[in-house]
This record gives sequence, C-alpha cells and structure tokens, in this order.
Amino acid sequence: MQDVLIRHDWTIEEIKAIYNTPLLELVFRAATVHRQYQDTAEVQVCTLLSIKTGGCPEDCAYCPQAARYDTGVNVHGLLQKEQVLHYAKKAKDAGSTRFCMGAAWREVRDNRDFDRVLDMVKGVNEMGMEVCCTLGMLTEEQAKKLADAGLYAYNHNLDTSKEHYSEIITTRTYDDRLETLDNVRKAGVSVCCGGIIGLGESHEDRIQMLHTLSNLPTHPESVPINALTRVKGTPLEHMPKVEFWDMVRMIATTRILIPGAMVRLSAGRAEMSVSEQALCFMAGANSIFTGEKLLTTKNPSFEEDHMMFELLGLKAREAFKDEKETATAC
Repeated sequence: MQDVLIRHDWTIEEIKAIYNTPLLELVFRAATVHRQYQDTAEVQVCTLLSIKTGGCPEDCAYCPQAARYDTGVNVHGLLQKEQVLHYAKKAKDAGSTRFCMGAAWREVRDNRDFDRVLDMVKGVNEMGMEVCCTLGMLTEEQAKKLADAGLYAYNHNLDTSKEHYSEIITTRTYDDRLETLDNVRKAGVSVCCGGIIGLGESHEDRIQMLHTLSNLPTHPESVPINALTRVKGTPLEHMPKVEFWDMVRMIATTRILIPGAMVRLSAGRAEMSVSEQALCFMAGANSIFTGEKLLTTKNPSFEEDHMMFELLGLKAREAFKDEKETATAC
C-alpha cells in the first residue's frame, strides 16, 4: 500500500467513503496506516484526575458534573497540590506517563485557583510526566501561563459536529471551542481534541466532526474517541448504548485521517471486553486512560490494564518520546 500523506484538505465525500468502507477492510486499511506512523506495540498510558468536581454552570447534556442536573456527584473544591502530586506519583508508579487534571469549570479565571493549578502543573512536570489539563475555555495569555508552568497538552473536545452541537450544549458555542484550541496552539502547547459518540447524532454528524478535526491547520496530537457514558440524572441518561462496532469504525477512520496522532480509546472502555479492546488497538487506537475513574465515571483499573497489556504484548509509550527522538535526530 502506498504511504499515506498527512493531509489537511479532506473533503466530506472522501471521509464519508472511508467511514462507510466495509468494516474488516476499514480495519485493515487503518492498521496499515498505523504501522506507517506508529510502533503498534506501544500504547500511551494516561491517568485522569478530577481536581475540582461538580458545580459546573454549563449545560452539557451528557455531563454528571453540571450543577443543574441531579446526578449524585459529590461536589468538591479544588484539591490541594499535595493530594494531586500523591495521585500523580501513584499513577506514575503504576506505569502512566501522562497525567491529566480536569476541573469542572466553564472557563479559566485569573484568580488564586488558577495560580494553584499552575503550581500543580509545575509539580507534576518535575516528576517527569507529560502534564495535560482540561479546564474549560481559556485565553491565549492563560494558555501561555500554563505553557510556562510546564504544561505539555491541553484537552478541549469538540464533542460532536457543529450542526449537532446546539442540541447538546447551549451555554457556549462551537466557535468558542475552536478559539480555545487556537489559543492553545499559539502558546506552543500540544492539542488533545476529539469527540463523543452516542449523543443522538447521525453518522453524518460524526463525519462532519472528523472533517473539522482532520482539516485543522495542525492536527491534534491526541484524539480521544469517547462512547457516551449514560449517567442517571442527565438529559441523555436513556440513550441506547453505543454499538461496539461504531467505536471501531470511528477509531479506524480517525487513524486514516489523522495518522500521526495518538488515538485514544477513552470513555466506554469499561464496558468492553479485552478482545473488543484488542480490535480497537488493531484499528489504530494507541492511547488509553487507566485508573479506577474517568473524572466521575467508571474505568478499568491499573491492574486490569496491566493484565491486558501482558496478554496482548503491549508496552507503555515513554513520556516525551517525540521530543527525545527529535533531539537524537539533531
């Protein structure tokens, strides 16, 4: 197969044709692309910690942390730095190389809480881990402060297509999302940006979202593909479970469109068997979250993932690998 070039000019029709490829052929094509750009035995192991939980003023229809929904989430303020570093060390000792901190904020505000987050970023960075944050919308100046503190990546998902977005979220716009991504880029921080399937969207919406992601001037370095976690009390609690095959199709299509990215098998993994996860890895996924929780929802434990890695012959990708390879090449 001819080497796949990294493109930023995919058309809707091209993406639709890839997405609708018969599934086994699609997986084979994605696996071939994966081998051209990645070590397929490596998986980036990340851990996500909620450093400020609940009470969010947004109305994201899927989110248990929105203040307006009664979901039983225990609200707590910003954790202390010592607590965060303790959890980061535990994650590192268990094999994680990227540590992600999430705060249930609509946007970053220039206050003492943000100063405390900057201090956390510095502390985790000093441990030799890649540091990622997801804190809501932020300005270019705030992104620069995070970069100066040692932030490696910033997560800000598009969630769905621009056309479907207002059906899921009304408290901010799609363009607000894109503006934050632009601010992150300007600060020199790598971008983690993907979406969620199972929000009541159409296949066309999924294709539109992938069109937006794959045509960004610089592709996201990390693309999480999430299956909706249905949480009682949210407007989407009665949505049907996402079909496993839909996750495989999304992962494979993403791998073909954005071949250089870490494609993360994210929310929904707790409901997958090891064999199902193995097919996702074959289709191009090469990043996971490990640890008992994804912010507030269930996730496979460190021990379960260690057993899976052993069975499948996978190894954890080392931290800062791209930078180390660049330095060696120079």
